[in-house]
Amino acid sequence: MKKPVTVAITGAGGNIGYAIAFRIAAGDLFGPDQPVNLHLIEIEPVLPALTGVVMELNDCAFPTLNKIVATADFSTGFGDADYIFLIGSRPRGKGMERQDLLSANGAIFKPTGKAISQNAAKDVRVLVVGNPANTNALIALHNAPNLQPNQISSMMRLDHNRTISMLAEKVGKHSSTIKNVTVWGNHSTTQFPDLQHCTVNGVNAYDLIDMNWYRNEFIERVQKRGAEIIEARGASSAASAASAAIDHMRDWVLGSDGDSWVSMGTYSTGSYGVTSELMYSFPTHCSIREFNTIDDLELDEFSREMIALSEKELIKERDMIRWLLRD
Repeated sequence: MKKPVTVAITGAGGNIGYAIAFRIAAGDLFGPDQPVNLHLIEIEPVLPALTGVVMELNDCAFPTLNKIVATADFSTGFGDADYIFLIGSRPRGKGMERQDLLSANGAIFKPTGKAISQNAAKDVRVLVVGNPANTNALIALHNAPNLQPNQISSMMRLDHNRTISMLAEKVGKHSSTIKNVTVWGNHSTTQFPDLQHCTVNGVNAYDLIDMNWYRNEFIERVQKRGAEIIEARGASSAASAASAAIDHMRDWVLGSDGDSWVSMGTYSTGSYGVTSELMYSFPTHCSIREFNTIDDLELDEFSREMIALSEKELIKERDMIRWLLRD
């Protein structure tokens, strides 16, 4: 067995945190020969419930689970963490404006970024899951002076997986036959699920679908899938979000499949004309613990227009919380 790696999870008592902890402990992220220390982080009122989660994890007797720490203290929770899942965030309440939501989460992700910078392993990798994930990641990064932009990303993998699943259903093929989907932009209803470069069994997806369906039905359905699930089950996505977070981090740690790419929210450096210093989802190729934007794709006019719409929204979000991007 290898030396244990330490994984910290905020919001570990919530539905997504609960789902993800067992997947990681079972070896679904790093493989069956990699021991894991789990640092489960929650706010003080949730610690009693988190004790129950610890009991359940221990009762599973996972061969790869080495140690569990349950805490409300950031310095303990992020201490020497190699990988961090930032799941805990403030949900949008009734009557809450988006600026209020962003500010409320700023109060969480500003100190979170500082604590990670001060306590985590020097080469830590951080995935922001808690919404609004893109801008929360930007806040955390700006408040973590010891982190480089390539050490933090925001999750768009759930949208990526949804795009693959819905396309597979439409064309009657297995999801494993679909490659090079891109979901651009923000994890919101401005995201753009792009099939221009997507292939199904090596055939361009555009040759298999009706373009009116794609532009007028498919895109909006992907954008609003989260709301559709809430309407159906009375609660937001949890297991699928946890699975997507595992997919995202596993590709980041171990590398994505061959020449195909995935969708990740990363710190923009101006690729495709997207304003720099935004956390924006691009087509991304992962190698071992690294990622690189695929920055040479040819885009049609429709794609560029859709990409710009999501960019505009993220600029607006950034400007709403600009005061949180300074010490």
